[in-house]
Amino acid sequence: MTTTATAATDDRQAWSRLIDGASAPYRSAGRFAWHFARGKLGMDPVFRHLLARGLIPPGARVLDIGCGQGLLASLLRAVGPVAGQGGWPAGWAAAPTGCKVTGIELMASDVERARAALGVRSPDARFVCADMREADFPDCEAVVILDVLHYIDPAAQDRVLARVHAALRPGGLLLLRVGDAAAPRGFAISQWVDRVVTRVRGHRAPPTHGRPLGAWIDALRQLGFTVEPRPMSQGTPFANVLLVARRGAAAAGGAR
Repeated sequence: MTTTATAATDDRQAWSRLIDGASAPYRSAGRFAWHFARGKLGMDPVFRHLLARGLIPPGARVLDIGCGQGLLASLLRAVGPVAGQGGWPAGWAAAPTGCKVTGIELMASDVERARAALGVRSPDARFVCADMREADFPDCEAVVILDVLHYIDPAAQDRVLARVHAALRPGGLLLLRVGDAAAPRGFAISQWVDRVVTRVRGHRAPPTHGRPLGAWIDALRQLGFTVEPRPMSQGTPFANVLLVARRGAAAAGGAR
C-alpha cells in the first residue's frame, strides 16, 4: 500500500473511531439523539475539518453558539481516547485535547439531550439554554457558530458578532459557517433542508436572514477580524462556506 493510501486509511479509521466515541453517549439520551449524532457527524464535512486542520487548539475554551444537542462538545471529548491510544493521524494538526466547551442553545429539548448525554455538571462541557442575542459570552479562545446566525435579523447578527469579538482572546478564532445567498440554488436547497431538519428535531422553523458571502466577510472585517473563506459543502448540494476569522490584538468595540 502506498504512503498516500496508508494515510487515507488512517484518516478514515480515526474518523470512524471519533464518530463512534462522540455518538455513544447519546444512547442514554434516546434513539433519536443517537441516530442524529451519527448522521450529522458522518455526513457534515465541517466537524472533521475543524479537527484535521487544527482550527480548535489543544486546551482551548470553546464557545459553541447554537450548540444543539452538544455534538461538538462530545466530539472534542472523544479526541482524548483516540489520541491517547496512538490513533491520531500523522497528517492532521495536533489533537485538540483538554478543551472546555460552553454551549448556548435556544431549544430546551436540545439542551436536555446534551445534558442527558454529556452530564449536567461535567468539567469539560456545560450547556446553557438561552437566546444568543441575550446570553453572556465567556472569555474564550475559539467560538463556533454553525448554520444558526441566519435565524436572527441582520442588525442582531451584527450585535452578536461584535460580542463574539469582545469575548475572544487576542488571536482567537471565530469559526462561522454561513450560506452564500449569492449562490441561489445551493442556498435555497440548504434553507429547505434546514427547515426540514428543524421540524424533525421538534422545533418551529423561524424566518431566516441570509447574506451574500461578500457581505458576511465585510461585516467581520469591519469588526477587526481577518477572514479566510473555505468552501464547506463537500459531498452536499449546499452553498455553505466556513469563515475562519481571527481576532487581532486591538479591540474593535462591542459590548459583551
